[in-house]
Amino acid sequence: MHYEKVKKKIEKIYGSSIFLRKLFYRLLNILLLRTWHVYRELNKLKDNITKKPVEVLDAGSGFGIYSYFLAKKNPLWNITSVDINKDEIEQCQIFFNKAGINNVSCKVKDITVFYEKNKFDLVLSVDVIEHIENDEDVFKNFYASLKKNGFLIISTPSNKGGSGITEKNKSSFIEEHVREGYSIDEITRKLKNAGFDKVDIKYTYGKFGNLSWYLSIKYPLLMSKFKAMVPVIFLYYILVMPFCILLNFIDLKTKNKTGTGLLVKAYK
Repeated sequence: MHYEKVKKKIEKIYGSSIFLRKLFYRLLNILLLRTWHVYRELNKLKDNITKKPVEVLDAGSGFGIYSYFLAKKNPLWNITSVDINKDEIEQCQIFFNKAGINNVSCKVKDITVFYEKNKFDLVLSVDVIEHIENDEDVFKNFYASLKKNGFLIISTPSNKGGSGITEKNKSSFIEEHVREGYSIDEITRKLKNAGFDKVDIKYTYGKFGNLSWYLSIKYPLLMSKFKAMVPVIFLYYILVMPFCILLNFIDLKTKNKTGTGLLVKAYK
């Protein structure tokens, strides 16, 4: 499955409409389990540093959903939203301008070479690093960009079946992924080699969360290959979404012993 093609189709639907884009963000917030885990960590951050300006780098911002979440949470936070995709960055900046959100700056940047030394309190990178071959360069750039006592949050597939890998299907479901996922040991080693002092990692998408991913992401994407299935997908979501929301909630509250995703926090 070529995810970039799916993204382009989605962008054509909501275009530059503020209403449709906000609606799309709300749907993703419900649909994507990774947003549940990332938002929980970001809310902890908000509770700790609400009274001072914070510089945030959203590295590989894509649709801009996390930049939007952060910008709305606290107007004192300045978000630099970067992505290598020029069209996505332009659409995001248009949206933020129209929506009157002034604390987000969108830039076309390649995070394998981009860094701003000692600028950011937080670097956020959600489902990005698995697309990049030279990941260790990226980790070094993240470290260089962070202020002292700053930290990094990463969401990425694990090597425990991430990217839709199964015994029957040993290739990634998302064809743009350059690796199936990380082991905890591998990503810890690479982050410490980049300079990070402390790394905390937990599994996401455990038994319940992985089932939700199949029901809410994989099967609908497979159906979307066929135009005739589009009305069926809409009905499908109406039927399965309550169950998927329950599965996501259980995964969020469960200390997973294993899982197909990783939530990583690294400290400078």
